[in-house]
Amino acid sequence: MRILITGGGGFLGQKLAKHLCETGTIAQYDISEITLADIQKPLGISGAVHISRVIADISKAEDAKALFAQKPDIIFHLAAVVSGAAEADLDLGMRVNLGGTINILESARQQGEKTGQPPMVIFASSVAVHGGEAPAVVPDGVELNPQSSYGTQKAIGELLVQDYSRRGLIDGRGLRLPTVTIRPGKANAAASSFMSSIFRDTLQGGNANCPVPREFPVWHSSPRTVVENLIHAAEVPAEAFGYNRNLNLPGRTDTIGEMIEAMTAVAGPDAATRITWESDPAIEKIVSGWRGYFRPEKGLALGFKPDISFEKSVQYFLEDDIVLPQGS
Repeated sequence: MRILITGGGGFLGQKLAKHLCETGTIAQYDISEITLADIQKPLGISGAVHISRVIADISKAEDAKALFAQKPDIIFHLAAVVSGAAEADLDLGMRVNLGGTINILESARQQGEKTGQPPMVIFASSVAVHGGEAPAVVPDGVELNPQSSYGTQKAIGELLVQDYSRRGLIDGRGLRLPTVTIRPGKANAAASSFMSSIFRDTLQGGNANCPVPREFPVWHSSPRTVVENLIHAAEVPAEAFGYNRNLNLPGRTDTIGEMIEAMTAVAGPDAATRITWESDPAIEKIVSGWRGYFRPEKGLALGFKPDISFEKSVQYFLEDDIVLPQGS
């Protein structure tokens, strides 16, 4: 089984590759090779599985096509311009989030037409496709009504995954990710970046600002659980998805205040004292269009899982990602 991960240099791509290298299998098949592709050369992953690290700009059709030279069986399409950057630069978001997705789907289509075996494409979408006049608790099957350019680009990607799958050109599975927290590494341009920095940075002795009130509800999932759900997506039979190949992944809702209380319960009170509360109208405008409550019955029925608690998410971060100062 050959696997391609776009966005392979990002934190999810790296965690996914590491997990696959450790297990060596996916959907009960042995993994022979994993290709990590990103705009900059991804870091290497040690393990028994052969890893190829490739620099590629998927917004260029020739770069995307070159990623299919080894005929991957499963493509995890994680590459994207994050929400804040896509809102600040419409052309950039359209070029990567929409154009790049089209290039990946077309390359997968061409491979399938040549080999007679459509590859599986697992598309990382976002709950940002919901918003506007959506119900307060979003059920499965509600119309998409994104309130950001990022959400719009992801919604179009979902429709393409759906249509390519309907035509038998690919075996597509679109997963709408909750806000992923606690993200490791440095802050990025995602509007949701603060939802990690107020935990990640303060747990490591730094300061972080929260631009929304304590009462703001967040539909979230830990990186560890998201990786497990991405892998599970490859194990669900195609026919189990039914007519709709895109679904809301399970998550859980907590307010910012409740998440801070959970962090305090796990790691003590010091980190919470390092959080400032200065509003940011640009961030608030984007995240106010997101929904905080979902009822993902289809995802749960198909075996996708939520986190048990945010306390668990904090523990996962401390176990998997925290970088403690030397001598501590």
